[in-house]
Amino acid sequence: MGDLIDKYFVEHLSLSKEEATMLHQKYYTEYGLAIEGLVRHHKIDPLEYNKKVDDALPLDGLITSDPNLRKLLEDMDKRKVKLWLFTNAYVTHGTRVVKLLGIDDLFEGMTFCDYTQSNLVCKPHKEMFDKAELEAGAASVDDCFFVDDSYLNCRHAHARGWTTVHLLEPGDPEPATKAGKYQVRGLEEIRDIFPQFFLSSTTRTLKDSQL
Repeated sequence: MGDLIDKYFVEHLSLSKEEATMLHQKYYTEYGLAIEGLVRHHKIDPLEYNKKVDDALPLDGLITSDPNLRKLLEDMDKRKVKLWLFTNAYVTHGTRVVKLLGIDDLFEGMTFCDYTQSNLVCKPHKEMFDKAELEAGAASVDDCFFVDDSYLNCRHAHARGWTTVHLLEPGDPEPATKAGKYQVRGLEEIRDIFPQFFLSSTTRTLKDSQL
C-alpha cells in the first residue's frame, strides 16, 4: 500500500518520489493517516483517493482465508465479548479485507474512517475513539479491549482507559516503552492474556475443577 500512497502523492502533488515518501510519513506520523493530511492541506477528494489507493490494491493475491484466525475468533465467548472492527480505512476496504480473511461473518459491526465526511476523523484522535464507543455500544471504557498493530493508536487507547494489546509485526523491534499494558507477537497469545473470554479456556477450567 505504501507504494500506491507514494504514487498518489507524486501524481497529485507534483512531488519527486523522495519528497512524496517524506510527506507521506510526515502526515502518517502527525495524523495517524496519510489521507487526513492530504484532505487537510491539499483538499483532495477522499473517495477518489480510496479508489486509486485502497481499493486498487490487488488483495486477492495477497490476503487469503486464515483458518487459525477464524478459530481464535469463533472460540471467543459471545456472551462476554462483542467482536467489533475498528479501522482507519474506508468501509469498502475494511469489508474487503475481512471477507478475504474469511472472518467477515464473525463481527457485529465496524467503525471506520468515513471518507464521505468533509472532516475526516481517524485513530488516534479522541473523536474516533468516541465514535467507536458509541457505535459499538460500550457503556464504559472499562468494557473496551483493543488490539492494534500501531504503537501510536495503542498508546492513545491505553491513555483513554481501554485495555490495550499492541501487536508487533514480524521484524518489528521491541519499543523502548510499551504502548499499553500488553504486547504480543501473535494473536494466539491473547488466549493466555484473557482466558476468561474463550470458551475452550472456560471448559478446561471447569474440567480441572471437577478433578
